[in-house]
Amino acid sequence: MADPQIGIYGLGTMGAALALNMADKGIDIAVSNRSAGPIAEFMTRAAPFAAHVTALGTLEELIAALPRPRLLLAMIPSTGPMDDFLAQVIPLLAEGDTVIDAGNADFHATRARSALLAEHGLHFVGLGVSGGEEGARHGPSMMFGGSEESWVGLQPILSRIAAQFDGAPCADRMGPDGAGHFVKTVHNGIEYADM
Repeated sequence: MADPQIGIYGLGTMGAALALNMADKGIDIAVSNRSAGPIAEFMTRAAPFAAHVTALGTLEELIAALPRPRLLLAMIPSTGPMDDFLAQVIPLLAEGDTVIDAGNADFHATRARSALLAEHGLHFVGLGVSGGEEGARHGPSMMFGGSEESWVGLQPILSRIAAQFDGAPCADRMGPDGAGHFVKTVHNGIEYADM
């Protein structure tokens, strides 16, 4: 396997679905999880795409496996667990690396996290992911909020895994820091009101 293009931390329902989507599209990924059980379960599901997946037992190993500048996508709860994750991961990263929060988050919290990581020379992306488990696995709509530099690094991956509409990927940069999570919040409000 070539060097992983992106690391995915958090192999619950949505994290595993996104990771399977990436591996299925030929994107080389490295994956890990806080506990070992979901890693083993994921690797069983990912067997058809094993040539594109490296599973690692710890966050430290995951980060060490990624080429710089690193892209590290976290699919974990976006309140306390995300803040705990950032406290753990910031010392392990290097200037120019990007952390992507692909969970649902309050855009104010995303803006604060973006400012915190910027103090360390790091990028923080709030990535709204729409479509549920099925969308994440086969083609979500994604709303990116973050720096232009991070968008340039992440856009080729997102375009390959996104849903398509009229031949174009349903993934775009909404603006800086909390813009992606803000648009996802508006999207959820419209969707739930329509239901």
